[in-house]
Order: sequence, then C-alpha cells, then structure tokens
Amino acid sequence: MTSIRFALNHMTAPSLAIDDFFALARSLGIDAVEIRNDLSGNAILDGTKPELIRQAASRHGLTIISINALQRFNEWNATRAAEAQELIDYAGASGAKALVLVPKNDGTGCADGERQANLRQSLAALKPMLEEAGILGLVEPLGFEICSLRSKTEAADAISELGAESTFRLVHDTFHHHLAGEAPTFPQMTGLVHISGVSDPSVSVADMRDSHRVLVDGDDRIDNARQIRALLLEGYKGAFSFEPFAAEVHAVKDPAGALRASMDYLSARV
Repeated sequence: MTSIRFALNHMTAPSLAIDDFFALARSLGIDAVEIRNDLSGNAILDGTKPELIRQAASRHGLTIISINALQRFNEWNATRAAEAQELIDYAGASGAKALVLVPKNDGTGCADGERQANLRQSLAALKPMLEEAGILGLVEPLGFEICSLRSKTEAADAISELGAESTFRLVHDTFHHHLAGEAPTFPQMTGLVHISGVSDPSVSVADMRDSHRVLVDGDDRIDNARQIRALLLEGYKGAFSFEPFAAEVHAVKDPAGALRASMDYLSARV
C-alpha cells in the first residue's frame, strides 16, 4: 500500500486563527499546509506580518507549501502585476514555497485563441518575477464551464512552450478534474493536488459548485480514491491537500476527528 502525503489548506477550517490551524495540522501528523489570502479576519487579510507566519510554521514544524491564490492571473494588467508582486514578496517572507495561480472564472476570456494567448502572456510576465524570488507558480485549471482555463493540457502546453517547467507546475484538483472531464493528469508536471469530495446525490455534475465540496467519504461521487491512486501509480510524489469549501465542513465541532476519518478512508483505498 502506498502512503498518501496529506496536507491541509486553511479552507479546511477557515475560522481557526493561523496558529490554531497549524496546531490542527500537527495533531493529525501532517507537516505541510497551505495558507490563503481570501479569509476575512484571518491571516493574510488581517495584516499579519509574513515573518510571524514563518515563525509559527517553524514552531509547529510545518512547511508552507503554498499561498492560495493570485486570482484572475490570466488577465494580465498593471493591477494584476502589483497583486502578483505583493503575494510573491509575502510568500518569500513567510517561507511559502509556491503561489497558486487561479484563472478568470466569470465567463470572459473563454474563446479559443483568446484564452491561450492570455495564458501565455501571464505566464511570460510571471516567470521572471517568480524566478527572482525562488517561488514556484502553481497553475490551477478550474472545471467550471464558465472558466477561462479548464484544460490541464492547455496549461501544460503553454508551460512547455515557454520552457518554464522549473518555474511552473500544475495543480490537480480532484473536484475540478472531474468537472472538466479531461483524461490526462500530467503527474510529472503536477506540483500539488487538492482533494475534496461531493456527497450530495441530487446535484448534477454541471451544477456542482464549491459549496458542495466536503471531506471525502464513502458517498464520494467524484472518485477521489481512484484519482489519487492513479496519480501515485504514475509517479506523483507531492502532497494531497484537503480543500473543502462546504459550510457544513467549516461548522464541524471536531475538525480533527472529521479529517482523521477522511484520511483513514482514503489511506485504506490507495
């Protein structure tokens, strides 16, 4: 049996202060975490200095594998460049190894030709910024039909054309991979895997949203166990990071117990 290297995204328990979130990870034997820049009232948005996050991670013996995320990364302009630089600087000072790059998800920039050109423009602009800081860029295609980057194949092609395989990696999100319906997984180009399940039996795949994303259990409809098993068999050696968005997960009184149950469920099936 192959062991899964689990990680925790702060979206798992977004109401926990950063130190408590780090303690939760350690209580589960997890040594890798993702911090976020979209949690109101919490680090990073509350103004927490990156040095304090670095110190807290060190105290708990954790590696910060990413900051999640630079939104609309494939809509490059002066605003985006400033946001990118700010997050790259924060990543460097906090000890985060990578910055997740999330595409536009509002139905714009989806036309064939347009989306590929926008993607290449943004990657070309981000490449020297990331390289100077020694930060990895993690490109995360989203499976939603309105997203401007649904295909990992398109992302992989653009990275290869730029000769930027050492600067960028892909995020394989089990939820988005299922929604996109794309077969290739690119394990050698994958830098991070996000895991979450959908248990609601009534929602169609086309209507699945972040609010449906729960911890993976026996009712999982998107076959996380198979996806994880395949990635490991194909040579992926990175982390599998829990990223549930559902309110009912965030309201759980015993997040450690809920996470342990999901970890045990997946570990028994890989």
